[in-house]
Parts: sequence; C-alpha cells; structure tokens
Amino acid sequence: MGKPKAPRRLADNEARAVTRTIRVSPQKLNLVAAMIRGKKVDSALADLTFSRKRIASTVKKTLESAIANAENNHDLDVDALVVAEAYVGKSIVMKRFHARGRGRASRIEKPFAHLTIVVREKEEAGEAA
Repeated sequence: MGKPKAPRRLADNEARAVTRTIRVSPQKLNLVAAMIRGKKVDSALADLTFSRKRIASTVKKTLESAIANAENNHDLDVDALVVAEAYVGKSIVMKRFHARGRGRASRIEKPFAHLTIVVREKEEAGEAA
C-alpha cells in the first residue's frame, strides 16, 4: 500500500534535466539559456562549446543530461530533438561583507540560480510528404 504513482508532468515526446544551485546570477545564466532556446540540440551544443561565457560549460552539461534522459529513459530520437524550454530560477543568495574605510562595511551578495532544460522530439516536415 503505497501512494499511487504520480502522473508524468511532461508530454510523451519530452524529457528534461535540472541543475540546482549554480554559482552564477540568474541574469547572467538567462543570457546563455536564451542563446539555445528553440534550437536543435546539435546546434545548441556547438554554440555552448564555443561560447566565451564561463557558465556555458555548466549549461552544456545540463543539456547533455536532458539529451541522455530523452534517449535512455523515454526512447526519443536524438537527431530530432529541439530545446523546447530553457528557464532559470532564483536560488539562495550568500551574504558577505567587504570592509571599507572609517570602520564601515559594504554588503556583497553572491547569488545562485537553478536551470531547467526541456527537450522535445519534433517530427520532421519532410517525412510527411
């Protein structure tokens, strides 16, 4: 007697991967996430590989995880995958202080962010014709 299995939140042609508490501000992470939204996964991986942003390697790892989930857990075709969603959420903010002149202190905030990537299998338009 356990709880009934929760229904799947994603469609049958979707898979996702989540990376939590990434040490980067959500605004900077969203710039990289926006770069790959709506692209085919091979194009998105190429963009992330050659991006000069520090956080691009972490986003690439998350995308590769979503692709692996799609292939191994949901039996989706890797060549037909598209980055359907890539969204960023706020996480904790570490507060630190920086000593200033005259015995004062300034606040330093070190934000963290969450990243969720959803890949979707698209049907090729050429196959129908």
